[in-house]
Amino acid sequence: MTERLTAADGLVVVDKPQGISSHDVVARVRRLAATRKVGHAGTLDPMATGVLVLGVGRATRLLTYLVGVDKEYLATIRLGVATTTDDADGEALTTLGAAEVADADIATAVRALTGPISQVPSAVSAIKVDGKRAYARVRAGEKIDLPPRPVTIHAFDIDVARRTVVVDGAPGAGTQVVDVDVRVVCSSGTYVRALARDVGAALGVGGHLTRLRRTRVGSIAHAVTLDQLAEATEEHGQMPVLAMAEAAATMFPVRRLDAAEATELGHGRFIGAHDEPADQPVAAVHDGRLVALVERRRSELRPVIVLVPAGA
Repeated sequence: MTERLTAADGLVVVDKPQGISSHDVVARVRRLAATRKVGHAGTLDPMATGVLVLGVGRATRLLTYLVGVDKEYLATIRLGVATTTDDADGEALTTLGAAEVADADIATAVRALTGPISQVPSAVSAIKVDGKRAYARVRAGEKIDLPPRPVTIHAFDIDVARRTVVVDGAPGAGTQVVDVDVRVVCSSGTYVRALARDVGAALGVGGHLTRLRRTRVGSIAHAVTLDQLAEATEEHGQMPVLAMAEAAATMFPVRRLDAAEATELGHGRFIGAHDEPADQPVAAVHDGRLVALVERRRSELRPVIVLVPAGA
């Protein structure tokens, strides 16, 4: 058996399977990476699958900037049954059925939820209410009314035409429902479950989510399974990661530094700006290493995070 070494600093992009939590994925990666310094950017519910970005070592400092990027999902909305959790893990609240709902009405309801909207998050969410997670309060029997928050739905497309089915099993067993496959591109903080709920409410039949897969976080789309990650770790004796400079280049504009500029940023000092954008972080890279994340202020680039101190 190959000796296990601590993973290098970098990102790991996991294709999260259904039925486990994001925390479960972090725990597995911590064992494979032989370090506890692992975090993730953006939680996925246990029922959801797809892209989960994790940082290892110093790369955990990049995750704050990943949490706020746009995300893309493929999902299935079930019309005709509303649930306590806005997804298939909850209990049925109403079972009105949706066989009579017209395709044109579904398209209208979807269009109405595209663009900047005010969304009430799902009650069973990780949002804290007086220091306690909303889902914990709901499970304890409390009624939670969360305030709406602004989000942006950049794209809300019906990918596959409706399928009329009779529910086999909970929630809503025996109800004639309509399943619609959709693609959603949205800002951080959007609840796709709440979109399913609100489409159903607009149609007067109720709705919930039966499938959710995240296909992209920012520009990061390629992911590996936990089994593939374990096999690669066993083969190489160290868990493979996306190096920090390469990872940053997938997320941010890149400024190539000369040695003097790298030293200045390594000391926490400013350097002159070129044509870098002023509305997002910039990856400052020298000799294949991510020296810092910087932001533009007028004619200067100021370090937000220094990752390679001068002399290191």
